[in-house]
Amino acid sequence: MKSTAQAHKPVTTTAVVAVTVIAAATLIGAWIFQYGFGLVPCELCLEQRYAYYFVIPAGALLAIAASRGLDTRWVALGLIVLALATLANAGLATYHSGVEWGWWKGPTACTGPIVDLGKAGNLLEQLNKVKVVRCDEVQWRFLGLSLAGYNVLISLLMTALALWGAVRSR
Repeated sequence: MKSTAQAHKPVTTTAVVAVTVIAAATLIGAWIFQYGFGLVPCELCLEQRYAYYFVIPAGALLAIAASRGLDTRWVALGLIVLALATLANAGLATYHSGVEWGWWKGPTACTGPIVDLGKAGNLLEQLNKVKVVRCDEVQWRFLGLSLAGYNVLISLLMTALALWGAVRSR
């Protein structure tokens, strides 16, 4: 007869793999929008990718370890870490969405005025080189949501899956 830990092992492994695959697909999607469709990411967009740069390799390592028999308590702890990373990312994406909707101010680096353009003699040359992608201007929406809005939903989904796997492992 299987122990409870062995019975829940497929669930925890499934949760880890699901979170990792969703994270990878989301990051690939962001790159497709950037390089395929020319949507240049703003500062906040790039910061939201940091969670994916963490979750993908951490999730892959955790999935490998889980499939090789890592104790479910450690897998659950790893899932909680993934849940915290994706929840923090959902918070950042919510902040970015609020900036886009004008609910609050964003960082001055991508929503405020351009202050320093160098020496006055090179002003026109500097203006031609400056390409500021504003965090408060949406480049693309689908069904009323921007990419930051979709990132909120995707990050919350990954959080829920990670927590589900962690709870099921007990």
